Amino acid sequence: MTRSGRGTGIAAVLFASVVWGTTGTAATFAPQVGAAAIGAAAMGLGGLMQALYAWRGIRRHRTALRGQMWLLVLGGIAVAVYPLAFYGSMRLAGVTVGTVVTIGSAPLLSALIESLIDRARLSARWLLGAATGLIGMALLCLAKDGIPAGSGDAQGAIPGVLLGLLGGLTYALYSWTARSVMLRGVRSDIAMGATFGIGATLLLPVLIATGGPFLTSWGNAAVGIYMAAVPMFLGYLAFGYGLARVPASTATTLSLIEPVVAAVLAVLVVGERLTATGWLGVALIVSCLAVIALPVPATRQGPRARMRG
Repeated sequence: MTRSGRGTGIAAVLFASVVWGTTGTAATFAPQVGAAAIGAAAMGLGGLMQALYAWRGIRRHRTALRGQMWLLVLGGIAVAVYPLAFYGSMRLAGVTVGTVVTIGSAPLLSALIESLIDRARLSARWLLGAATGLIGMALLCLAKDGIPAGSGDAQGAIPGVLLGLLGGLTYALYSWTARSVMLRGVRSDIAMGATFGIGATLLLPVLIATGGPFLTSWGNAAVGIYMAAVPMFLGYLAFGYGLARVPASTATTLSLIEPVVAAVLAVLVVGERLTATGWLGVALIVSCLAVIALPVPATRQGPRARMRG
């Protein structure tokens, strides 16, 4: 992978993470819609759009995809569980904490999956960046000042955190399965379309059972359309493009920008509050992104050393 290819991959993951960071705040504009319906609409309809977008490629490569069906099914199940856990976490513990726990746990869980299954070795630079980001996550979570309106009471914080950890695990899992399919020669949009198509198939019954409130007002419907079209369709197209160019552990670490966006929007729009400790956490997360994303400076080496590289 060339440095320019890695750079475009990083940019794509960051774009996806920024639009994902808007989802928690967008969901607060439809308080009558339950977390299961929000998640099923976002990932179910968005996943269906991805599958339709990649349908020709999926049909052309169906033999290759059939040979990797276990990866696609595992990823599809993770796609189906992720939004239910993620949006449930935000409803119970608040936009900031739900996003922080879900996205903050994903890099460690992703690295654990790569280490156990792929026998991957993580660089010291990645470990430094991940540690910096996770410290920022912890500070941001500790800085949560009260439970915002519509997010339940303090008793929902622990179940919300547990759901967030489940969301982090499923996020890490489908990132790994999708990248594994890509590394076996399948184009990124096809791998993501097939994975999310399976997830959408599992989520659509949930949407049918719980999605009635979307039809009660134009505002609720607009939230569902936005969630499906922008963060889930465009965001995951960009994420798939990035996954084809950077490891899953790097992609999930870069996505730590999502809780920063979510926290800022929660403060400015939803009315949640961050203390100075919380803003320090935001600064550490941004520092983490710099450590992970900036290119390593070239060192001066002799001709013989360069040939070995």
